[in-house]
Amino acid sequence: MNAEAVQTLVKKLKSLPPEQRAAIEDFVDYLRDRNERARDAAAQRLGDACRKLDASDQAPPSAEAIRAEIGSARAERRVRHADRR
Repeated sequence: MNAEAVQTLVKKLKSLPPEQRAAIEDFVDYLRDRNERARDAAAQRLGDACRKLDASDQAPPSAEAIRAEIGSARAERRVRHADRR
């Protein structure tokens, strides 16, 4: 966000009554917390997967297999998001 957009947003926020500014602040906190929870959950899943891989005594996947898996997961996510529209 450029400086002009930030200034415009600040001006709009200042023009609101205090209770509406508080509601916006709560919403921003909610968005930040939601992103942090999603990141924490992803890190937990990655750790779980690493532990399972270690316990399986199998060789780690190749870089190509990892790229293919990531591509597949991204394609699946695109389909899910497209269905929401």
